[in-house]
Amino acid sequence: MSEEIVSETTATAGSSKLTNAQKARIERNQAKAQKLREAKLVSHPNKSNIQNINANEERPIGDQTNNVIKVQGTKYIDSGGGFLLEQPVLANKTTGSEADAAVVPIIDDAIAIPVVYEECLDCGDQFADSYLFTNFGHSVCDKCRDTEDRHALITRTEAKAEYLLKDCDFDKREPMLRYISRKNPHNVRWGEMKLYLHLQVVKRAMEVWGSEEELTRQHEQREDKRELGKARKYNKQMKQLRMEVRSSIYTKKIKAVHEHEFGPDSYNEEEDSYTHVCLHCPYTETYEKM
Repeated sequence: MSEEIVSETTATAGSSKLTNAQKARIERNQAKAQKLREAKLVSHPNKSNIQNINANEERPIGDQTNNVIKVQGTKYIDSGGGFLLEQPVLANKTTGSEADAAVVPIIDDAIAIPVVYEECLDCGDQFADSYLFTNFGHSVCDKCRDTEDRHALITRTEAKAEYLLKDCDFDKREPMLRYISRKNPHNVRWGEMKLYLHLQVVKRAMEVWGSEEELTRQHEQREDKRELGKARKYNKQMKQLRMEVRSSIYTKKIKAVHEHEFGPDSYNEEEDSYTHVCLHCPYTETYEKM
């Protein structure tokens, strides 16, 4: 194909008068021919190994000459990296020129994958990847990362206590807050800690409470409830202590007992006793007169 293109370009170039369209066609054909020549100059990485297989097709198992091994009719190439490359077995023996023709030429025509660059929120420079962007989706480059102040991390427990957030605010409210997991430094047997980006937690708290004033008011209300609960618990313990020390002061009032009003007495001669009955209730009292 390349020879046809070259001959066509040569014949066309030999004409005395050429139009602009013909000249452009000649240039395109020359460029194609040049690419084809360069493609043929590129050798396949396993080209020499294929030739070695054809030249050493009848070698026994274990023959390591030219890094070719034949096992049960299948030929392998020792890559030198700890594994073997399987090579297809050719049906008919081919010459060196035919083996060269069977090799697919490698053309440097790769598709360029576009790289998406992010713009740093602090310095404005573009970057392809950074620690904060990869783990938290925060567009700040590694040069501007401030681990001590602006880009500090906070645990889930501390965030819930400081900003009065619930689990649903982390996991269900969109977008869910991203985090990284780390081993607990206090005890490795405990569960892993979830570390969040502090500024993202503050932003989520503002979404929940609306403003810093409302968050402060919620803190004060909970502090008042906590103090009231402590006071009630203290008073209850003091009352219990006083009852144990001076129990006579805290005797319960007993309900007034019904006072019986008895009717006339009746005498029982056999037992020599007297009996009278209450006029207001069925209570009966038996007694003896001295």
